[in-house]
Amino acid sequence: MRPLVFLSFLFVLSFNARYSFARTLELTLSDATRRAMEQNLDVRAELYNPAQFEAETRSNMGIYDPVFNLGLDYSDITTPLTGSTGIRDERSRAIKSDFSIIQFIPSGGTATIGFSNNLNRGDSKTSTPREYWNSSFGISFDQPLLKNFGRENSNLKINVSRISKAAAFDTFRAVLMNTVAKVRTEYFNLYSLREQLEVRKSSLELARKILADTKERVAAGTLPSMEILNAEFGVTTREKELIDAEKAVRDAVDLLRLLLRLEGNIEPVTTNLPIRDIVETNEDQAIKLALERPDISARRRDLEISVLQSRVLHNNIKPDLSLVASASTAGLDHRFYGNLENIGSFDYPGWSVGLNFSYPIGNSVARNDYLKSRLKSEQTAFQIKSLEESATNDVKAAVRAVSSSYKQLDVADRGRAYAEERLKAFIKKNEVGLATTKDLLEVENDLATARNNQIIAAVNYDGAIAALWLATGEILEKSGVIFNEDNADKLYREVR
Repeated sequence: MRPLVFLSFLFVLSFNARYSFARTLELTLSDATRRAMEQNLDVRAELYNPAQFEAETRSNMGIYDPVFNLGLDYSDITTPLTGSTGIRDERSRAIKSDFSIIQFIPSGGTATIGFSNNLNRGDSKTSTPREYWNSSFGISFDQPLLKNFGRENSNLKINVSRISKAAAFDTFRAVLMNTVAKVRTEYFNLYSLREQLEVRKSSLELARKILADTKERVAAGTLPSMEILNAEFGVTTREKELIDAEKAVRDAVDLLRLLLRLEGNIEPVTTNLPIRDIVETNEDQAIKLALERPDISARRRDLEISVLQSRVLHNNIKPDLSLVASASTAGLDHRFYGNLENIGSFDYPGWSVGLNFSYPIGNSVARNDYLKSRLKSEQTAFQIKSLEESATNDVKAAVRAVSSSYKQLDVADRGRAYAEERLKAFIKKNEVGLATTKDLLEVENDLATARNNQIIAAVNYDGAIAALWLATGEILEKSGVIFNEDNADKLYREVR
């Protein structure tokens, strides 16, 4: 008895050592989906794309930031001069300070306001020292009239980055949809494999019972010894199937744990059952929904960008004609304040206006850039059309799959019921010698297969429904996932 107690103690100890570090976590499908949205690395990484386009949009809007320029210069120049008295030199010193503010305006023009202030000092050996202030204040304006004219041309990069941000949100939604679909698939895959594991355990238990009964009947002389070999082979086969089933469960657990980022040895346990109720489908309505899927919407954004760029590039084919105008007032005085008073009195005004024209002969660069953009727009339009046709086909196939999978549920239920009755019949036949042990094990294996088919049919039906929701773009709404675009802007604001 002591060795037996000792071995039992070691078994319990090894069992506890194996499972003491693992703890189970019961998860509803909603919990699993929510955790994936919060923790999945692919989802979190994808959110950075619209945040980056937000930064790009604000960067491109910087063209409207005024530019302040400030300059300070000191010069000291001695110049040799000739005259009736011979060679003499003249020295001049100047301190120059100026500043300007340059502002780009939506029409494509540039306005500049500038102030220049100079302090000049000059002296020579034959003349008295002199010092005076010379300043000027002016404004200038440069406005394209043909090429690069208009708000659309000025805001091209801003609009492109804004549309790209919207496309990035579409792509993010597509990643969310695929992640939710994957979570649902792996969630019920784990459910299915665990149920199939239980089937394998039951099958092995029954095979062992058949082996025990067979040994008793062989010992009693009612069966030949060959039947023991058949029963032992049946047990061995089911032990292998159980090992394979256990491995499949562990693989599925690891995959779901990775998808949900469950740390340590947390064992996810599914609590929801697959959908078995009939889901009504409307093919025409489903196709309309599918045509608004985020992957198609993202390609439409690309087309919007291409069309916008084509319009701007078409404008660039025009000649470059610009209106240039300026106005200024100047002052000159020995006193600084007197100099400023002269500027304010407009005693020394000046102004100019003119046109600048340029046009490259042939203009092949601008023309071919425009043609390339037109070709890209047409290419994108065909790609969108192809996506729409594929989406339509996906919906039709998904609708058929839902209908077919639902019918398979009934077939699988009836198949299990038939297999159970058949096994009962063969057990009775085996007891009276009308069926061999091999026959009985084969019928039991058919029952195990029928039970597995019933589990798989239920999971396949739920998967077909999820595939339909994914094809129509409804899976986020059906799964209770709320899409919040503010998260990307929040990410932009919080980054340092």
